[in-house]
Amino acid sequence: MHTALKEAWDAADTTNEWNKKWGSAFFRAYENVDKACEDETDAGSTALVVLLSSCQIVAANCGDSRAILCRGSHTIPLTEDHKPDREDEEERIVKSGGHVLLDEWGTPRVNGVLAMSRAIGDKKLKPAVSAVPDMTFTMRSKDDECLIIATDGLWDVMSTKSVGNFACQLLQRERHVARLNKSPSQYVAECLHAEARLRSSTDNFCVIVVDLKSTTMR
Repeated sequence: MHTALKEAWDAADTTNEWNKKWGSAFFRAYENVDKACEDETDAGSTALVVLLSSCQIVAANCGDSRAILCRGSHTIPLTEDHKPDREDEEERIVKSGGHVLLDEWGTPRVNGVLAMSRAIGDKKLKPAVSAVPDMTFTMRSKDDECLIIATDGLWDVMSTKSVGNFACQLLQRERHVARLNKSPSQYVAECLHAEARLRSSTDNFCVIVVDLKSTTMR
């Protein structure tokens, strides 16, 4: 994805303003990666990219992974999960010729199969399952503490707010602790993973924590 995004950015219209250029680049990158996946496999994946500049955070999401920003005492969602029962998503699915069915556990699924409404790949469910990302643009602040980016195995057992509180409090403490071969953000990510397991998360998942106090802004 990072290679596809760079290629799309280099090819984007230079006359566009910053946000429009990034919007065009992300759309093209997701489209190209989706096509490449469809040529190789029937499988699919969620796809979430967060771009951090000196003054802005850009998030592009396709699926049910999630990114949040911890700013002071507040937790700010940067993405919204693409679920089949989300009103706008269900309307789009139906218009594209698909349908949403509940499985035996009451989970809504596209065409009775996939529990998220957007994904890279999953060509057998196209066009009901879309690879078009939603994007958000957030200005950075001196109060920003960290970003947490994770797949649904974390969010299934912890709320956005509880993850934000857990990560922010631990990171503020860990910045004053010297650990061999492990940064504070890496340690917090590992602790979030362990906490989710303690809360009986059975899904495979990944967690990334970005310490915004250690990155430059202007």
